[in-house]
Amino acid sequence: MIFGIGTDIIEVRRVGDKLARTKRLKEKVFTPREIEYCEARKMSAQHFAARFSAKEAFLKAMGTGWSGGRKFDEIEVVNNALGKPELFVHGKVKAFCEAHAITGMEVSLSHIKDLAQAVVVLETKLKG
Repeated sequence: MIFGIGTDIIEVRRVGDKLARTKRLKEKVFTPREIEYCEARKMSAQHFAARFSAKEAFLKAMGTGWSGGRKFDEIEVVNNALGKPELFVHGKVKAFCEAHAITGMEVSLSHIKDLAQAVVVLETKLKG
């Protein structure tokens, strides 16, 4: 059963500029695996923006936004061996997912020169 669906779109330049201007922001928003992946790409700002968008979409799918002291780096997007993005959760986000019996997390990322977007679907065993 679907628990929630979230979507987000963001300007690539906005994310790239903010990361360049704000010291240590990258480490606050992204996990070491995400940083390593994005920095290894030619157009790293597009990859950072897509992951930022996925984190926003995830919170929308939760239906809570940032309430409860959740942090960006508690939501992680990592590509599997075939290149498919997968979601991993940590900390308070993980606790929320366990409390709501979230059994499935799907994410789709897209980006072009100027825009990045993500869609997240959360599935649960519980009935609404």
